Amino acid sequence: MSSESFERSASAPVLLVGVDFGVPHFDDELEELGLLAQTAGLQPVARLTCKRKAPDPALFVGSGKADEIRMLAQMHGAKEVWFDQALSPAQQRNLERHIQMPVNDRTMLILEIFAQRARSHEGKLQVELARLQYISTRLVRRWSHLERQAGGIGGRGGPGEKQIELDRRMIDDAIKRTKERLKKVKKQRSTQRRQRSRREVFNISLVGYTNAGKSTLFNAMVKARAYAADQLFATLDTTTRQMYLAEAEESVSLSDTVGFIRDLPHGLVDAFQATLQEAIDADLLLHVVDASNPGFPEQIQQVQKVLGEIGADDVPQILVFNKLDAIEPERQPAMLQDMYELDGTPVPRVFVSARSGQGLAQLRQMLADRVLQVREEAAREEVEGQDDTYWMSPDDDAQY
Repeated sequence: MSSESFERSASAPVLLVGVDFGVPHFDDELEELGLLAQTAGLQPVARLTCKRKAPDPALFVGSGKADEIRMLAQMHGAKEVWFDQALSPAQQRNLERHIQMPVNDRTMLILEIFAQRARSHEGKLQVELARLQYISTRLVRRWSHLERQAGGIGGRGGPGEKQIELDRRMIDDAIKRTKERLKKVKKQRSTQRRQRSRREVFNISLVGYTNAGKSTLFNAMVKARAYAADQLFATLDTTTRQMYLAEAEESVSLSDTVGFIRDLPHGLVDAFQATLQEAIDADLLLHVVDASNPGFPEQIQQVQKVLGEIGADDVPQILVFNKLDAIEPERQPAMLQDMYELDGTPVPRVFVSARSGQGLAQLRQMLADRVLQVREEAAREEVEGQDDTYWMSPDDDAQY
């Protein structure tokens, strides 16, 4: 689906479909897919879930369920069908022919949201690269214009070449151009990081599941005005500000990064490597969690999975359980600070409300303590290194 066609379909009534294959994180109410659809400007008018042991190779859901989807879509006036899982190009094509309306998957929906929200030059390039890579897998006779063109001897690039080959070549060229432009932007960002490193600035990155409140916390910590809203993927581009920690008598660098989500398309993980590089190069990660969401354990695991994919799983973390003001009275924590077992390792945790400011003083103190600890360790290592350099044994001394 092109961006032009998506703009025309914005605010269109859509049917949401989810298939339970027995995975633990299946969303029975399709709540997250509904939020994604609304974030993209679509209007969910009906939802349908079903269970299967495995996807149907041709129609993903089988012919009987595909008939039910078509009737339900017609009944509610839906113009498109969106699946909560990723569809293969063949499954997508077969479903569109069977249901007789556009069919798209979760991957496409996330890509379109990213395309709408990217603001910086780098962000737009990253989204364009991921979109082109996704489209390149969909050129499997999905549209009627992909039939062989008439006439010609059939020489490469001539009149006899299949339209699908022309399209694939144009997309491949566009991917190469976008990668080259993105490479230049990565060099610029790398230079900025090296400058911060030369100044020996302590780097902190905010990470977490989308809509956990990272941008609200970022604004509260540095008194910034980064865009924050109660929606998925409110911000995509990394924002970095200096934050003074009076308790450590030092300024640190704080970066707000893009939010993670379940089944984040691999193309986006690859394409956003430059943006997520802030997390890879950080001295400390503030892993922000929506404490009011009953499914926060699963969201934590999804974030840990993506951190592992980008090589940031070994960066020290502090878990920041946000939205303390939204937790029911009976679920309020006994202490604002404790330890939480993350992948079998105890990790410091603090409860805060970025909106009301509760717990932020404790968080700032934890950050100051961590900065002072790192500085003391660095100073100790420097002294030990000097001792190793200038120490000589009596035998060494005898040689001179």
